[in-house]
Amino acid sequence: MATGTLFEMHAQASFVHAAPLTEEFRPTWIADFVGLEKQKRVLSNLVKSPRCCALLFEGAPGTGKTTMATAFANELLATIWHIGSQDCRVDRLQEVVMHCNYVPKAGLKGFHVVIVDEADTMSDAAQKFLLSKLDSTGTVPNTIWIFTCNSSERLEERFQSRCLKLDFNSYGAASEITGLLSRIWKAKAPASAEEPNLKKLACGNVRESLQRLEVALLSA
Repeated sequence: MATGTLFEMHAQASFVHAAPLTEEFRPTWIADFVGLEKQKRVLSNLVKSPRCCALLFEGAPGTGKTTMATAFANELLATIWHIGSQDCRVDRLQEVVMHCNYVPKAGLKGFHVVIVDEADTMSDAAQKFLLSKLDSTGTVPNTIWIFTCNSSERLEERFQSRCLKLDFNSYGAASEITGLLSRIWKAKAPASAEEPNLKKLACGNVRESLQRLEVALLSA
């Protein structure tokens, strides 16, 4: 084999990087999430018997709001529309609503799932546009809306009243988070490395706990 070919192979291999723990261990199914037992039950039951509704996921960053919304949509085999915080304008919402009304739906149950991240930052105009879409006067057929936010304080009461609210936190999940960190440490740490205090690394949410563990692995 030519030397140049070997060099190219080596160069390509040197640029293969492992994913961060937060990505490698990101849940893909509802049942895979650590803690969040009530949220998992609600969404699993909604997968079994889907209906048009709006859900409001409220909680601190890193508690799994968007990831669980995506896992729910994937289990439902739905057509997913993802609206980022900087894109939640009336014209963008009108575009998505038009697609949900007229574009053929994927999956056996034929649902659309619209995920709106950081909904607390959307404009008053966007909120007002959505009011009729979230109640019986202008319901978008076969569509489930999921709004995520860190705090609902900036959302109008009329808007919140149209949503089923789920609080996202990791209270009571410390032992499960510690167990997850333990499994990852055993799989990835050098055999000679001393295991850190995993209970101390397991903080209020899974993402930060994984980031702390990654630092510990890098320093092992």
